[in-house]
Amino acid sequence: MTRIAIRQHHPQDVLQLERQGLHPVLARLYAARGATNMSDLHTDLAHLSPPSGLLQLDKAAVFLADAIAARKKMVIVADYDCDGATACAVGLRGLKMMGAIVDFIVPNRFEYGYGLTPEIVALTAKEKSPDIIITVDNGIASVEGVDAAAAMGIDVLVTDHHLPGDQLPKAAVIVNPNQPDCPFPSKNLAGVGVIFYVLLALRAELRRRHIFDQHTQPKLDSLLDLVALGTVADVVKLDANNRILVAQGLKRMRQGRMCAGVAALFRVAGRDPKSAAPFDLGFAIGPRLNAAGRLADMSLGIECLTTDDATLAWEIAQELNGINADRKDIEREMQDVALLHLDTFEPSASHTITVFDPQWHQGVIGIVASRLKDKFYRPTITFAPGDDGLIKGSGRSIPGFHLRDALDLVSKRSPALIQKFGGHAMAAGLTLRQEDFETFQQEFEAVGKAWLTKSQLERVIETDGKLEEHYFNTDFISLIDSQVWGQGFPPPMFFDEFRLVSQRVLKERHLKLVLDKNGQRYDAIWFGHTDTLADQVHVAFRLDANEYNGITKVQLIVEHIEC
Repeated sequence: MTRIAIRQHHPQDVLQLERQGLHPVLARLYAARGATNMSDLHTDLAHLSPPSGLLQLDKAAVFLADAIAARKKMVIVADYDCDGATACAVGLRGLKMMGAIVDFIVPNRFEYGYGLTPEIVALTAKEKSPDIIITVDNGIASVEGVDAAAAMGIDVLVTDHHLPGDQLPKAAVIVNPNQPDCPFPSKNLAGVGVIFYVLLALRAELRRRHIFDQHTQPKLDSLLDLVALGTVADVVKLDANNRILVAQGLKRMRQGRMCAGVAALFRVAGRDPKSAAPFDLGFAIGPRLNAAGRLADMSLGIECLTTDDATLAWEIAQELNGINADRKDIEREMQDVALLHLDTFEPSASHTITVFDPQWHQGVIGIVASRLKDKFYRPTITFAPGDDGLIKGSGRSIPGFHLRDALDLVSKRSPALIQKFGGHAMAAGLTLRQEDFETFQQEFEAVGKAWLTKSQLERVIETDGKLEEHYFNTDFISLIDSQVWGQGFPPPMFFDEFRLVSQRVLKERHLKLVLDKNGQRYDAIWFGHTDTLADQVHVAFRLDANEYNGITKVQLIVEHIEC
């Protein structure tokens, strides 16, 4: 079941924002998203939460400054997704600006798994001989890995944003807004945001040591294109602090001030950085980087983001584009197989979905889980075969069902069932023995049944209600597109009644529509649907400016239709 809801707002908040100079529709949209004052909407760097609020950040700055002074060799151990790749690139670029000797390693996910494991420590020690390991976008759960590093005389600085387990690793320093007793107000920093804050603190420490002054210090704002990309691609909540980071990164992209790799990825994706928006980062640039970590080696993505050679960046971007095309093909095949597995699935009788297929690719199961979750609106975990009789799962959840906590409860109820797990509220990963799949399926469903109410299993599409007809124009769309929308601060979606003028199926997969409202006709497209519609339709839609043959027209991107 799907239900349409209209976001509520207080008229006084809208009036207050209008009086402060905000466009009347924007005032309504922002008020419905919790903004009550223009101060809630600042996007300049001066309004970033100060670094001092992050627990152990000053300690990390001193630790790194001492290491730079002692000419110690640092190696960044990165995660294999877009957040991990951008965090690694930010760390490499920023630390080199400060005079550090720094290298990186991103382990093959299929050989070594996730996080700083003892095997990855051994590999890093063998190949890179570091004095210090710095984790980015991982490490908070790497208790054994940090112990292994310590046994080899290697200090570890953990920078991460994932939720910690019951035990923290015994690292030299841990910087994570979600670790216990950390007062930092933004718990939604991505991994790339955490390492950016570490660099801000390190630069301040080097100023205190008179290595730099305000005029000679490295310009860390040059890294904000990477910070924005990783933040949007990791689908963390765009709270006020993250919106500042993303807005500043987008501003640089629109001005053409971005690293060669980001520019090349825009080009290969056919997107124009002059009008860069969060959508481009999340659905065009991010997936091309993620594809390297899913199917090949994320070192390729990191090389793209760290080179200053535009020719090399373009060559790598084209390679990443090819890998992403392969990923799409594999994903389509896996999704078809998944739907066959779920042929007898009855949503009314199930609270969760768990699917395993021995032919599936580990690198793509997370995307397939996301697609199934969207289709059936159930917490979903998909599994692919690993090594030594193990299977690896990747899960995606729905609001109100904390996936990592659910896995934690399963693990506590059946301690030998899950070999390892980690993640956060909306996404998680785990490893099982293949013979334990059906037992896990039952245990996971039991948690879903206990935690999820009937109303929580009803998909709710939140809209902003009707939009006045004189705003159906490209100028208003440009205004909307210039704002920062994303996870937790969703882009505008409107809801209204139209007369259906015509409908036709496009490429056997999509509906191309012409809709009429009070004599004004609008082109519309409903992706992934081929339903036959009635003459009068209630439509939830986003506004889009569609350019064809040099002419730009308003198009409605349909999210849901009720006949």
